[in-house]
Amino acid sequence: METLESLLTRRSRGVLTAPPPPPELLKSAFAAALCAPDHRQLQPWRFLVIEGEGLVRLGEVFAHAARVDNPALEPAESERLKKMPLRAPLIVVAIAIVRDDPKVPRDEFLLSTGAAIQNFLLTLHDGGYGAMWRTGPMAAHEQVRSALGVAGHERIAGFIYAGMPGGNLKPRPTLAVDAFVRSWSGE
Repeated sequence: METLESLLTRRSRGVLTAPPPPPELLKSAFAAALCAPDHRQLQPWRFLVIEGEGLVRLGEVFAHAARVDNPALEPAESERLKKMPLRAPLIVVAIAIVRDDPKVPRDEFLLSTGAAIQNFLLTLHDGGYGAMWRTGPMAAHEQVRSALGVAGHERIAGFIYAGMPGGNLKPRPTLAVDAFVRSWSGE
């Protein structure tokens, strides 16, 4: 697929089914992620791959985290949280490594990780797979961070759900470029 076509056709896919992306496609997707813009080559990202029984355990971590916040959590909500990771056959946890650097603003670590995620998503799309970048309260919850081994100077930038695309997509509105782009001359 040509780059522009890939950029214009990639969509977040909420319905993802087995099989997960094969190892060779994942390796290419991670290689593309590692080519993201990276001020001073600080490599401010790392990734966890979760599949199989790991998805079940991640759901248990989500439910446990919610019960820590609310010991009276309704059983239905606990079950919903347990099932969240099962919406795809594979999840990649993208982790931004944020550190103090005299020449790199802290925001750039997160921006670089976001660019890495976009490269990853585009590579999956080119390979015929779908993905959904999700965050939400579980991405910042200390119980989840601890269970996944996320250090204090790191942030979960997203849970990337991946698999074969399923379901129907709603039409995406075409945005007018001119509505978002202006020239500036300094005058």
